[in-house]
Amino acid sequence: MTDRILLAHGSGGELTHRLIEELFLQYFGNPTLNELYDSALLKINGQRLAFTTDSYVVRPLFFPGGDIGRLAVCGTVNDLAVSGATPLFVSAGFIIEEGLEYETLKKVVASMSEAAKEAGVLVVTGDTKVVEKGSADKLFINTSGIGVADERFHLGYKKISPGDKVIINGTIGDHGIAVMTARGDFGITLEVKSDSAPLNQLISLIADDPNVASGVRFMRDPTRGGVATTLVEVAEKGLLDIVIHESSLPILEEVKSASEMLGIDPLYSANEGKVLIIASKDAAENIVSLLRTHPLGREAMVIGEVKEGRGGGVFLNTTFGTRRRISMLTGNMLPRIC
Repeated sequence: MTDRILLAHGSGGELTHRLIEELFLQYFGNPTLNELYDSALLKINGQRLAFTTDSYVVRPLFFPGGDIGRLAVCGTVNDLAVSGATPLFVSAGFIIEEGLEYETLKKVVASMSEAAKEAGVLVVTGDTKVVEKGSADKLFINTSGIGVADERFHLGYKKISPGDKVIINGTIGDHGIAVMTARGDFGITLEVKSDSAPLNQLISLIADDPNVASGVRFMRDPTRGGVATTLVEVAEKGLLDIVIHESSLPILEEVKSASEMLGIDPLYSANEGKVLIIASKDAAENIVSLLRTHPLGREAMVIGEVKEGRGGGVFLNTTFGTRRRISMLTGNMLPRIC
């Protein structure tokens, strides 16, 4: 660890994981937190609940396909949904810089309202703080969410086995590239929109089919650090290896072009409307078929499989017939994207 906090500590990559493990778990560690799922799964009076929280500091506040308000609601809903829970309630905490235009705040709040309706959740509590000009970058939002755990899902790192398939519901890297190009720092103009969307209704399609749901081993939304970092984390905690196929990765041509110009690997670019699903070989094709019936899953694909190995290894079979190892994100490739 460094003696000062760096931007890279918030990237979702290697330094973020070290910060969590070497600091936060040292002081806050308990059986629930130590699982490090997207949501804490709690049992209260016989009822299994899911609880999650997240903060949003994206710059700019508005970008193609979304804004900080939509991002905050969808991100919290998705953290609950990929944990196998039905999202119900959300909180909203606003840290507002003095001088922010009232109409800007109104647009953000209206967007949050629309996203909540889309996801079928209620914003039931919140908080507002205003700080002096220069003490924040216009607007930060914290959201927390509560949902009911769906007993039809039985998820966990230890449920993953060799032979399981890796599935994603659509194109990767859209959000990270949309935010980066919206800043106008690089003179790149592309029609790339953020994929920010609530995934709970998509995931409920799987839950509604018991035979299919029983084949799901694990779910995670690959936000900060992208698909690559998420899969490395899964491989390390599941003590297995994962192989993905470059030819199967759904990536928009515009995202490929922008990534090449910016020197970014789309595998590490953030997503805000995607879910990685690890499922049994027998259930995989049925899951893909179900996902493709929903607008958010039309481009669902199997992109890889779980292999026996030493554990923690993620490998990419390239279109050139070679294989390269995928590592967890290091440094801060895309700052302030969520």
